[in-house]
Amino acid sequence: MQEILESPENLQVAAAIAGLVIFTAWESFHPFFDFFRSAPRERGLHMLKNLLLGALNSLAIALVFVALWVWTATYAEQRGIGLLNWLETTAGLPYWGHVAGAILLFDVWTYVWHRLNHRVPLLWRFHRVHHADTRMDVTTASRFHIGEIVLSSLLRVPLILLIGAHVWELLVYETMMFAVVQFHHANIGISPALDKALRSVIVTPDMHKVHHSRLRPETDSNYSAFFSFWDRIARTFRLRPDPHAIDFGLDEFDGPEHETVAGLLRMPMLDQDRSEEAP
Repeated sequence: MQEILESPENLQVAAAIAGLVIFTAWESFHPFFDFFRSAPRERGLHMLKNLLLGALNSLAIALVFVALWVWTATYAEQRGIGLLNWLETTAGLPYWGHVAGAILLFDVWTYVWHRLNHRVPLLWRFHRVHHADTRMDVTTASRFHIGEIVLSSLLRVPLILLIGAHVWELLVYETMMFAVVQFHHANIGISPALDKALRSVIVTPDMHKVHHSRLRPETDSNYSAFFSFWDRIARTFRLRPDPHAIDFGLDEFDGPEHETVAGLLRMPMLDQDRSEEAP
C-alpha cells in the first residue's frame, strides 16, 4: 500500500495502457464503424493526437495534483474530517462501507461535474474538445483539454475533504472508472442483450454513443461515466434504436483546422454556437 501511495499514478497508467492495447486490438479486428478502412496512417495520426492530449493531462496530474490529493486525504483522515470519516467514528461505519461510499460519492460527483460541463458555457468551451471527435474510438477516452483536467483536479481537493475519502479509494475509483470509460468510447459493438444487461450497472458502448451524437438533445443525455443508474435517477437516460445511424462530432467544429493538436488546444478560445437541431 505504501508503494501505491508514493506513486499512485503507476497503477492507473498500467491499467490505462492495458485497456488501450485490448480495445485497440478489438477495434482493429471487429470495428463498429469503418472509420479507417484501408487508412492505417490516418488512424495512427488520429490516435496519436488524442493520446498526446492524454499524456499532457497525465503529466500535469502527476506533477501537481497527486501530491495535493494525498496531502488532503491524509489531513482529512488524521482529523476525522468528511462524511465517511465522521460516520466511521460516530456510527461505526465498517471498512467496506467506507470504500463503497467513497466510490459511489466520487461517481455521483462525476455525473454532476459532467452535466455541469454541458450546462455552464465556460466549462463547455473546454469540454467540447472531447465531443468534437468525429471518429470516436478508445483514444477519445483520453481526449480532454488540459483546462478541463486542471479544473476537475482542483475540485477533487474540496471533494476529498467533504467525502472524507482515503487517497487509495480515489485511486481505485479512478482506475475502475477509466477502464469503463475506455470500454464505452471504444469503436466496438457487443450483442444487444449483453449491452442491455451491462448497462443496468455500468455505461456501455450503445449508451455512450448516443452521448457523442452531434444532435444536441442526444449530446445532453447519458452523462454517467461509470455507474449508469445516475442517468435513470436524474431522467437523462436515452438510447437510439440503431446506434449505427449516430453521427459523431460537433457541427461548429468540423473543419480540419480543428483537428490538429494546436487547433484542439485553441478550441476553448473560439466563439461558436451549439447546434439546437433535434433528431
